[in-house]
Amino acid sequence: MVEDPIDLIRLEGDGNSIILRITGALVGEFVVDTPFIRGTLKTWISPEDLRQWRQALDSLHAGQDIAWREGKRAPWLFIELDEDDDRCHVTIKDYSMSLTTVTVTVPLADAWFDDAYRRLDLVWETWPMTED
Repeated sequence: MVEDPIDLIRLEGDGNSIILRITGALVGEFVVDTPFIRGTLKTWISPEDLRQWRQALDSLHAGQDIAWREGKRAPWLFIELDEDDDRCHVTIKDYSMSLTTVTVTVPLADAWFDDAYRRLDLVWETWPMTED
């Protein structure tokens, strides 16, 4: 049975969005949409990536900036919190294919975290991944 895509990461607001859409087991794409730029970037997702995303969420929820998948042969994701208001600066760096970096500013309300953990759990439930 083919499963519908699941947005593992969905940061959006003020006309900007960055989404990491999981389209199948171990397969996904970053989707960036702003009034200025639009683009997609295919990526692979490993079980270790998902475990590290949970750790990154925990750190972000505790008020720390995060770097997810930094140093890997996959797009890197950085989220920097804006101390002055409820916003964050989200950067995707692709060092392996397009050699492109994009940064988008989006709102980040406290309610976002519950949804982010729920999305992660849904990915695990839909595509149970094991490292064989």
